[in-house]
Amino acid sequence: MTRTHDLRPARLSPRDVLRVGAVGLRARRARVVLSALGIAIGIATMVAVVGLSESSRADLMSRLDRLGTNLLTAEAGEDPLGGTVELPRNAVAMVERIGPVRHATATAEVDARIRRSDVVPEERTAGVTTQAARTDLLSTLGGEVARGTWLTPAGERLPTTVLGAVAAERLGITRPGETIMLNDTRVAVVGILEPVELVPTLDRVALIGFPAAKRYFGFDGRPTTIFERSSDASVEEVRAVLARTVSPGNEANVRVSRPSDALAARAAADKGLTTLMLGLGAVALLVGGVGVANTMVISVLERRQEIGLRRSLGATRNAIRLQFLTESLLLSALGGVVGALLGAAATYGFARTQGWTAVVPPWSLAGGLAATLLIGVVAGLYPAIRAARVHPTVALNAT
Repeated sequence: MTRTHDLRPARLSPRDVLRVGAVGLRARRARVVLSALGIAIGIATMVAVVGLSESSRADLMSRLDRLGTNLLTAEAGEDPLGGTVELPRNAVAMVERIGPVRHATATAEVDARIRRSDVVPEERTAGVTTQAARTDLLSTLGGEVARGTWLTPAGERLPTTVLGAVAAERLGITRPGETIMLNDTRVAVVGILEPVELVPTLDRVALIGFPAAKRYFGFDGRPTTIFERSSDASVEEVRAVLARTVSPGNEANVRVSRPSDALAARAAADKGLTTLMLGLGAVALLVGGVGVANTMVISVLERRQEIGLRRSLGATRNAIRLQFLTESLLLSALGGVVGALLGAAATYGFARTQGWTAVVPPWSLAGGLAATLLIGVVAGLYPAIRAARVHPTVALNAT
C-alpha cells in the first residue's frame, strides 16, 4: 500500500530570511550606503534635537533649583501722568515685616555719569549706569564676586564701587584697584561680579553703597527696586501683598515680578523650537524613506532574472515578498542605528562644549529606531509585492 504525502513548500527560518535579505544589500554597497544615509540624517537630526533640548532644559532646571524660584522684585513704575513713582525710604523695613519674608534688600538709581577716566568726554558713558546697593544685596540674589570683594559696612561709606560683569568689560576694567570717574569723583573699583543670572540688569551697572551715594552724589535714600526672598510655599501669598506693602495707596504703580519666570519662559520657548526642529527631522526622515523605496524598486527591476530563477526552483510568492521586505527593513535599520549613534554623539559633544549635563532620553532612541522600521515596511511593501508578482517564465526570458 502506497502512502501519499501532501507537498508543502519549505519555510525559511528567520536566520535564513536575514541571510537572504542581506545578500541583496551586500551586492549593491554604494547604493545601500547612500540610501541609508538619508535615513541616518533624519534620525540623527531628531535624536540630536531631542537630546539638546532635554540637556538645555535640564541645565535650566538645575539653575532654577540652584538660584531658587522664591525671589520677588518690586519696582517703581510710572504714575498716570507719566512721572516716576517714588518708593518710601523705609520700603525695605516695611517688606521685612511681612511674615513669610526671610530676606529683603534694595537698589536705587543714582544720578552719576560714569567715565573710564577724567580725560573721557562726559557724554561717553559706555552704556553703564550707577546704582546704590545695600551690603546684603549679593547674598539675597545668590550672586558671586569674580574678582576682588563685595561692599563692606566700612566700604559702603567710601567712594568705592563693584562693577557688574558687562560694565567691567565695557569700561576696560580687568582687576580691582583701578579707578573710574563718577561725575567728577574718582572712585576705586574694589570688585567685579560674576554674571547675576536672576537679575541680568545688574551686569551693566556700577554699584556703590547707600551712604556713599548720599554723601558724594546727592542721593535721597529712596530705593527704586526691592528684592525679597520668602519660602517657596508662600511666594504667591507674598506676591499678593508686596505692592501695597511697598507703596501703600499707590500699589497700582508698583511692578511686581518673579525673575525666575524668565528662565521658565525660556524653557517653554526651547520646547516650541524643539517641536519645529522635530518637524524638520521628520521631513528629512521622509526623504530618506523615499530614497529607500526608490532603491528597492530599482532592485526589483534589476533582479528579475534572479527572482525568476528562485521561483522556478520552488520559492513561493510569500518567500520572494519576505525577501525584499527584509532587505528594506535591514536597509532602514542600518540607517536608523547609524543615525541614532550620530545624534547621541552630537548631543554629548555639544552639551560638553556648553558645560551642560548631556541628556539623551531612551525614548528618543527607541522612537527613532521604531520610525525607521516603520519606514522600512512602508518603503519596501510595494517593491516586495511587485517582486512576488513577477512570473517565473517572464523573468527568466527578461534580458
